[in-house]
Amino acid sequence: MVLPFAARDLVLEHCLREDGKRILLHAMVAMPDHVHLLLSPRRDPDGWPFALVDILQCMKSATAHRINKLLHVSGPVWEEESFDHVLRSNESLKDKCEYIRQNPVRRGLVQRPEEYRSLWLNPEL
Repeated sequence: MVLPFAARDLVLEHCLREDGKRILLHAMVAMPDHVHLLLSPRRDPDGWPFALVDILQCMKSATAHRINKLLHVSGPVWEEESFDHVLRSNESLKDKCEYIRQNPVRRGLVQRPEEYRSLWLNPEL
């Protein structure tokens, strides 16, 4: 499914609402056909990190429901599987943020990342 900007904006808004709850959001971009998220799971009251599978399932479910309602359609929006990658000590968080930031430019959607409205980077990085 190719997401119109209204749907991409909805995904961005949802991710920003989740920031500080079960995740710390570092960067995200909602592309026409996929989403990149760079996040750190927060810890529950017992000190355990929230499970990434649960975080993503909740995000996918909530956004799919809202996107279907927005577009007056039904059915799956997201792939069942997600592709995750754990940053190792030799990988830079800033490098991954830059990768996400440049994604709309690489796809030819904009000339500069700042022109793409469904992109968010944590200003503290």
